[in-house]
Amino acid sequence: MTNKQSNLLSMEIPDSLSGSRLDQALAEMFPDYSRSRLQTWIRNGRVLVDGCVIRPRDRIRGGELVKLDAEAEQVLDCEPEDIPLDIVYEDDALLVVNKPAGLVVHPGAGNWQGTLQNGLLHYDSKLSALPRAGLIHRIDKDTSGLLLVARTLSAHKSLVDQLQARTITREYCALTQGRMTAGGTIDAAIGRHPVDRKRYTVHDSGKPAITHYRVIERLAMHTLIRVKLETGRTHQIRVHMAHIRFPLLGDPVYGGRFRVPPASSENLLDQLRQFRRQALHAAKLGLIHPNSQEYCEWESPIPGDMLQLLAALREK
Repeated sequence: MTNKQSNLLSMEIPDSLSGSRLDQALAEMFPDYSRSRLQTWIRNGRVLVDGCVIRPRDRIRGGELVKLDAEAEQVLDCEPEDIPLDIVYEDDALLVVNKPAGLVVHPGAGNWQGTLQNGLLHYDSKLSALPRAGLIHRIDKDTSGLLLVARTLSAHKSLVDQLQARTITREYCALTQGRMTAGGTIDAAIGRHPVDRKRYTVHDSGKPAITHYRVIERLAMHTLIRVKLETGRTHQIRVHMAHIRFPLLGDPVYGGRFRVPPASSENLLDQLRQFRRQALHAAKLGLIHPNSQEYCEWESPIPGDMLQLLAALREK
């Protein structure tokens, strides 16, 4: 079941677009909307050209009057829920949310309620008019940190375009197993594991994935690093770090067997046993604001559970 909000727009097709396909012309005339969305509206009869419905591939001559019924569908299969949200920033175009570890981003198998998306719909009911309540990207359930949410269709298109162009800055803090000597770049394609379909792995038939990392602090048997994503594949940091044999501390999927540093203090042993997630935090987010066109950046400090673990590792 869906509800609809109408935004009726009209514009004369400029002569410079003569000979173009209708969908191509509309993408030029209405840059706030993606071409795929415009094609859907054309097929659904929401676009009239001189009062007629035509196909996306039909050519236009220029000078026709286009009327666009830009309806945003409200998807109601995700119910609003009163879930506390840590809003780092908000304005009319976007939200920046600091997600705690343990909170699922989108509803899915086994997690149909209690997700960040449910909470966003309660926080702002207008987000129901946007795909996935405006969420532009995602992080794993047990990863903490910053997430970006669009509040309008035009902002959504701008932010998705930036994400696809790899111009959105995303930096993470992570604790790895093993003591690194230096930072570097991992350029290795990632795809689903051929046997375990819930896991991902590095293999030639996967999608391109690039991860940059630098050392922040070397500990006895661990390393605090800063990671910058150039691409955004599922589990990218976790897979890439495991691939170079520095898996994330606490990673239940890619971390391998539980390792205890020799001569560890009781405090460190307790912290290691209690830390039951990958030590990964989305610490920085930067982008060009969809309205002002100015660069904006936000940072989130390392959360308490990672700080406690880091302090115990330093004491060893």
